[in-house]
Amino acid sequence: MPEITFLVNGKSTVVEVSGDTPLLWVLRDTLNLTGTKYGCGIAQCGACTVHIDGQVQRSCVYPVSAVAGKNVTTIEGLSENRTHPLQEAWIAEQVPQCGYCQSGQIMTAAGFLKSNQHPTPDDVDKAMSNNICRCGTAQRIRAAILRAAAAMNGAPGQGQSKATGGEL
Repeated sequence: MPEITFLVNGKSTVVEVSGDTPLLWVLRDTLNLTGTKYGCGIAQCGACTVHIDGQVQRSCVYPVSAVAGKNVTTIEGLSENRTHPLQEAWIAEQVPQCGYCQSGQIMTAAGFLKSNQHPTPDDVDKAMSNNICRCGTAQRIRAAILRAAAAMNGAPGQGQSKATGGEL
């Protein structure tokens, strides 16, 4: 088997696996980074979302050979101590129920907020429409993303959440 070298959460990593192995299974089974979840296996639900060179990707269909020389960021690498504004907003808005889809939701939202720093509720809904939450927490997910955007724009603790009517 070939050696594949890439960065995972900023650290150089070498794996010896078949190049067609989905990145998801390398992350979970080889590198023991279990925050990235298996949901559907066909890139439809978003539970497996990671960033590859800063771009949002579904790791369940992404062959590990395609990340050679690239930088992969998983939920474990979003922040060292869970202080990314999205992680803090997720807690403040009490988003998770079962929690299974949450790492993929957060990674998708992080990619979205890089390109849209001042989203409207409609922008958030469109950006997150390809991530599935079976628990039905879409309103709280929206509120958390709007809260995080406000915090990232220097307005923590100010304003009203348009999704819940609560304080941002």
